[in-house]
Amino acid sequence: MKISVLVLIAAFAGENGQAQSFMLLRFDEDYTHLADSSRNLYNRLKHSQIFSSGPVILSIGGEIRSEWALKEDENWIANQGFNYSFLQRYSLHAGVRSGDNFRFFAQLNSSLENGSKYAVSTLDEDKLEVQDLFIDYDFSSTPAQQLLLRIGRQELDYGSGRLISVRDGNNSRQYFTGLKFSYNKPKVRIDAFVLATDRTNPGLFDNQTKLQGNLWGAYSDIRSAQTGNFDFYYLGAMREQSRFEAGTDREVRHTVAIRHWKDDKLFMYNIETAYQFGKFGQNQISAWTLAIELRYRFNGVKFTPTVNLRNDYISGDKNALDKKLNSFNPLYPKGGYFGFNPLIGPSNLIDIHPYLTLNFTDRFLFQIDLVYNWRYSLQDGIFHPGGSFNIAGSNSIARYIGTTYLLSADYRINNHFSLSVGYQYFRVGGFIKDVVPVNANSRFFNTQLSFKF
Repeated sequence: MKISVLVLIAAFAGENGQAQSFMLLRFDEDYTHLADSSRNLYNRLKHSQIFSSGPVILSIGGEIRSEWALKEDENWIANQGFNYSFLQRYSLHAGVRSGDNFRFFAQLNSSLENGSKYAVSTLDEDKLEVQDLFIDYDFSSTPAQQLLLRIGRQELDYGSGRLISVRDGNNSRQYFTGLKFSYNKPKVRIDAFVLATDRTNPGLFDNQTKLQGNLWGAYSDIRSAQTGNFDFYYLGAMREQSRFEAGTDREVRHTVAIRHWKDDKLFMYNIETAYQFGKFGQNQISAWTLAIELRYRFNGVKFTPTVNLRNDYISGDKNALDKKLNSFNPLYPKGGYFGFNPLIGPSNLIDIHPYLTLNFTDRFLFQIDLVYNWRYSLQDGIFHPGGSFNIAGSNSIARYIGTTYLLSADYRINNHFSLSVGYQYFRVGGFIKDVVPVNANSRFFNTQLSFKF
């Protein structure tokens, strides 16, 4: 049955001969260019006028993603052996636009996990949930700018995804519920929002939304070809129960940040720094991060190689008893920028991450990575990729956590199908040897096939 479905999908996708560019946030896609195109089945799904009497436009899309993963000693504990997982993601969305001002968008998402010998994680399984359900209203009267109010459940992804991300690398994506107001011009975008996050459960429509804003803020994106681009943002976040080495308590945290970046045909740089303050129980928060990313592309060389370097400094707690919390909280990070299957989260961390990419063809990309990881503070532990606390560290004086070696390849089969393969080896350092008595190096392998329409 599954084989026949894939055959039908492939035949259906073959009807579309035009170039296709799918967005990370599917509601950002625009198919108005298909209004006057040949009216095959695919083009009618992407852009159809519902009523002949008025400009009401329907657009439908979706995704099927299958992943097979193999982990060995994944928590650095020796003799855990192999753990196999088969992950599936199914999503279907529809957008209805009425005139130039009103739009309704809805998306269902199903994330399934089979085969793991451990308890299922909601990062891997959320059997069926409403991922997006919102209305947009544009108050502007000119196409040169947009004054947009969005109400309802919605996905967010800002900047490099270090603090607010849709979390696409996981099987289950992140979403929020609330209000967002956007001001858009060709080179300026400013968003302001008050949102709530769900308590995620793995079943059918069983996630719980608390009608209390626990994420609020404003994000601005200013583009300039001459001086480079700037993002300025403020984020406020509240959590009733946050855990750090200092304990578990209520947390209200404020983040102010700036990002400066530029990407041309040869050289790219991305510099981002953030400072956090607020209260964790009776403790005062004072935390920070600095991230630097550089890339040089050799355009005249075979396979167009790029040489890349990332370097992160992320504060950790200096003393669990001094009534101050210095551990950085990445809030809602994408989690995947410290490794293909990252084992270390972006708090109390110094990392150096060189990597090389090779474009064998315009469809085939190969990448080699090395990631060196240290603790920033010897009085703080290490964190999960999503930012939650993992292992206490004040009993160890070792700074080095370990080294990650990665190989990955991405192949775009056609406009709709893509295939990815990756291998990761984590060699434990002195800190893991101290805190995990019977420790082992870990390995990870996966292959992922994705179809989008």
